Amino acid sequence: MLPSFTPTHGLLLAVLSQLSTRLSCSSMANLDIPKIAIYFGTKTRYEEVNPHLQRDLLSVNTSVLRPPPTERCSPVHLTAVIRHGSRYPTAKNIRRILKLNQLVRTEASGPSRSSAAWLQDIRSRWEPWYTEDMDGQLVTKGRDDLHHLARRLATLFPSLLSEENMRKRRIRFISSSKHRCVSSVEAFQEGLQQHWRHHEFSHEVDDQLMRFFERCRSYVEGVENNRTALLEVEKFKHGEEMEGVRKKMAEKLGLPLDSLTPDLVEAAFFLCSYELSIKSVHSPWCFLFDESDAKVLEYKSDLKQYWKRSHGHMISSLSSCPLFHHIFRTLDKAGRPRRSTEASPEPASILVGHAETLLPLLSLLGLYKDQTPPTAINYHSQHGRSFRSGRIVPYAANLLLVLYDCSGGPRLQMLINEMPLQFPGLREDAPLYRDVRATYRHLLDGCNFATECEGQGSHGVGGRRPNTEL
Repeated sequence: MLPSFTPTHGLLLAVLSQLSTRLSCSSMANLDIPKIAIYFGTKTRYEEVNPHLQRDLLSVNTSVLRPPPTERCSPVHLTAVIRHGSRYPTAKNIRRILKLNQLVRTEASGPSRSSAAWLQDIRSRWEPWYTEDMDGQLVTKGRDDLHHLARRLATLFPSLLSEENMRKRRIRFISSSKHRCVSSVEAFQEGLQQHWRHHEFSHEVDDQLMRFFERCRSYVEGVENNRTALLEVEKFKHGEEMEGVRKKMAEKLGLPLDSLTPDLVEAAFFLCSYELSIKSVHSPWCFLFDESDAKVLEYKSDLKQYWKRSHGHMISSLSSCPLFHHIFRTLDKAGRPRRSTEASPEPASILVGHAETLLPLLSLLGLYKDQTPPTAINYHSQHGRSFRSGRIVPYAANLLLVLYDCSGGPRLQMLINEMPLQFPGLREDAPLYRDVRATYRHLLDGCNFATECEGQGSHGVGGRRPNTEL
C-alpha cells in the first residue's frame, strides 16, 4: 500500500527541489567556462548574457521593473516572446563536424614544435557522438533554460503568472511547430507547475505567427533564396580576417591549408559552443581559438544575422508584421477600460519561437540599429556595435512587454533578456502606452502582410533590395 500524500510531504518535496536547483547552480558556478564563450553568436548560452545566473539560476532582481515611483502602478499584462532553449546542432552542422573530425584524425600532424595536450585529447580521446537524427532538437539543458526562466518570471510577476490564472487557464501559450519550440513551451509550463504546484496546461501551435518568415514571399525570394542578399557575409568569409583565423588553425593542427575550408573552421568553433551548451564541458576544440579569433568568428555570425534577419534588408523586419500586430492587439485589449460584464483580458501571453522570430521583430521595433551597418570591410571599426547576436538572441532569449495600470494612465515597459531597454525615442523606462503607440503609429496603421510580403504594394519589390536607408 502506498503512503498517503500529506502537506508535510509536499513541503519536503518543495525543499528538495529548491535544494537540487541551488546545488546545480553551485556546480555551474565552478564550471570551467571557455573565455571565448561570450562570442558564440546565436549559439551563446543565456548565462553568458546574464552572468549572475551562473551563481543562482533562480536569481531575480525586482528592480528591473520600473514604473514611475510618483504613480500608483500595478502590472496587468505580460507578453513574452521567447526563443527556444539550448539545442543539438542541425543535421548540416553535424555533417560538417563529422567531416572535420575525420580530417583531423587522418591528416593532422600537430604543431611542429610539440604535440599539445588538447590536440591529443581531440585525436585520441574525443569521440564524435553527434548523429544526424538529433537535427536541432532541444537538449536537457534547453529544457532547464525554459524551466528556470518560467520560475524567475513567476517570481517577478506573481499576480500575472499566478496559480489562480493558471488554474483558470487564463494564460495563453503559443508555439512554433518545430520540435524544439514545442519542447520549450512544455518545459516553461513545467517550470510554472513546479513553482505553483499546478498540473494542467495546453498550448496552441501557430506557424503563421511564430514562423512568419516562411510565409513572406518577398522575404523568401528576395533574401532567403537570393544569393546576392548575403554578399557581405560571403566577402567576409573569404576576407583577410577569416583567412588569418584559418591559417592559425591549420598551423595548430598541422593540416594542409587547402584542406581546411572556412566552413570547417566554423564547425570547430561551433563544436566548442555545443559542448558547453549541451554538456557543460570545456571542450578541447576550444583551445584552437583565442579571443581575437573568436571575435572574428562572432562578427561573421553577426553579419549573417544582420543581413538575413535584421536591418540589412527592410523586408526581413517587415516580415514580422503579423506578430507585431498580434502583440499590440493583445496589449490594446488588456489596457482598455471594460464594463463589469466583460471578461477579463488574459494576464499573460507566452509565445515561443526562434531567433528568426525575435530578430526581425526587434528590428521592426527599431532596436540595435547602429549608425553604420556592419559590412565585410569595416570589421575593425565595429567593435563597439550594439548589434551582437549573442547578446540579443542567445538560447532562451526573450522580449518582455509589461503593461501597467497606473494612476496617470496605462504604461508599457520593455525588457530584453530580463533587462530594461527603452523604446526608441522615448526616455522613460515605462512610458505612457499612448506614447508607445504614437511611436509605432506608422506600423500600426500600415505594415500589411499582403502589401509587404505578397508584392501587392510599393514594398513588394522594393523590399527585396538591400536597405539603403541605413
